[in-house]
Amino acid sequence: MADAKKIAPFFEGWDDKVVLSYLQGHMGQSMADDEENPRAAQIWLGDFCYFAGRPDAALVQKAAANIIVPRDEAWASLIETVWGGNVRKSTRYAIKKEPDAFDREKLTAFTKNLPAGCVLRLFDGALYDAAMAEAWSKDFCAQFEDKADFCRRGIGVGALQGGTLVAGASCYCIYNGGIEIEIGTRPDFRRRGLAAACGARLILECLHRGLYPNWDAVDLRSVAVAEKLGYHRDKPYTVYIKEAAPARG
Repeated sequence: MADAKKIAPFFEGWDDKVVLSYLQGHMGQSMADDEENPRAAQIWLGDFCYFAGRPDAALVQKAAANIIVPRDEAWASLIETVWGGNVRKSTRYAIKKEPDAFDREKLTAFTKNLPAGCVLRLFDGALYDAAMAEAWSKDFCAQFEDKADFCRRGIGVGALQGGTLVAGASCYCIYNGGIEIEIGTRPDFRRRGLAAACGARLILECLHRGLYPNWDAVDLRSVAVAEKLGYHRDKPYTVYIKEAAPARG
């Protein structure tokens, strides 16, 4: 683990909530090119690792997560050189941070637009267990140490049909004053408004608790849900998806 204070300058001004979560001491891990006198570092949490500082090929080879996020074009070029055809270039979409953008009445209306028999419920220990038991929902809680840690620091909303978790919105990570939203629906329950309903309920709960619900979109479908809930698109950015071992090593 790198010294967070020593590597923090490399990530200064990078408004990514996973990066902030680590630098603020909440979640995540790090690695530097040199522990005593680092010139480059990666921060990782869950599926994501972020590279900053002076581009370093040996560090890039050690990418600790499947989604590699470069600080700039120099890092992006090095990732492509080191990993070659074993990474796939992809685009994600940053969403603007606008604390006053939300219409509470509109969000409340989304929470009531549910299929017959479906109910929303705040996450508790039982919903934690249900989420962790299925691949599609595991990321709702997976970055926390355990159930007790999630119940102490986490927040989430589940949609239940017949008592079974079929959709949800939760915190992928936490940072000072906010959360990074993780949202998903079981494949056979998609296109029924459940993502919007869960997202709306989670946003309302965050506002009630004085937290900012940050959203980062994996694709344009996610952007569309975010915009429906009151967010506005900021800009696209490049990530690389690991598909095999690095090309050279």
